[in-house]
Amino acid sequence: MSERITLDYGSGGRASQRLVKELFVRHLGNPGLNRLDDAALITGLEGPLSMSTDTFTVDPIFFPGGDIGSLAVHGTVNDVAMLGAIPRFMSCAFILEEGLDMGDLNRIAASMAGAARDAGVSIVTGDTKVVPRGAVDKIFINTTGIGSVIANPSPSGSSASPGDLILVSGSIGDHGLAILSHRQGIAFETDILSDSQALNHLTVKLIKEAGPIHVLRDPTRGGLATTLNEIAQQSGVELLIEQEVIPVRKEVEGGCSFLGLDPLYLANEGKFICILPEKSARKALEIMRSDPAGLGAAVIGQVREGRKGRVILRTPLGGHRLLDMLEGEQLPRIC
Repeated sequence: MSERITLDYGSGGRASQRLVKELFVRHLGNPGLNRLDDAALITGLEGPLSMSTDTFTVDPIFFPGGDIGSLAVHGTVNDVAMLGAIPRFMSCAFILEEGLDMGDLNRIAASMAGAARDAGVSIVTGDTKVVPRGAVDKIFINTTGIGSVIANPSPSGSSASPGDLILVSGSIGDHGLAILSHRQGIAFETDILSDSQALNHLTVKLIKEAGPIHVLRDPTRGGLATTLNEIAQQSGVELLIEQEVIPVRKEVEGGCSFLGLDPLYLANEGKFICILPEKSARKALEIMRSDPAGLGAAVIGQVREGRKGRVILRTPLGGHRLLDMLEGEQLPRIC
């Protein structure tokens, strides 16, 4: 193959076949994908099912702690898992810019393969389109994931109940600040890495061992604050959040202070919010902290009746302020 993507690779002819077989199948191959049919034959799934679709356009495509390939797998797997499911299968469509370095595409495909193996999912079908130079920025990736729901009832943003406690699985803001600092060439004393990771193995443990979970959500774009507002609105409840106990790494806190950003609104790609009855919170916290994906887990607040759809932040000095949903965009193209 050539050193760069050309329009020939999107023609559907021999160049397209070489790209699929010599690059994508080489990295992502499995019995389902290797059939190279127009659709994937899926067996062994029992309902109910969880299904999610997403598109990844992150800039830069390689960043500290990950790249667009692993991010696409992690983001899709996590969305499927938040419904209380075991992710099983994925589709993946690539939109490639003419001139994209073939070495970069190899690296991205290899990263996707590793992330899929670690998460226990198979990429069983896909598509490739090549567009003229300037029509996209290097590479966009669209994915769909599907999995078997094992929670009964399934967690939902509409199921938070007064008296529930609110947990977060670890430090927030890592991904958003890692993207921004790398994009702008800003160096801090300590490297800030994206938290991009698959969360499904930990959420399955919680579902099986911690009892009924009312809400599971991953606070991606808009960060923790925006996702909490979405939950409060969906469930028609008020959330009280303790600012002092929200886990934020010192380097992230310092970087945000320097750049005038609020870590509560920065994107995360490897953390989740768990809302469940108070009686189950201690067990859930133990399970989360015993797993590498949940080492920094903390109880950050509670659900109460109050005013529907409102999130209140209690400051370290004992004051209260409304924690609103993100208005506008803090960081463009972070996922």
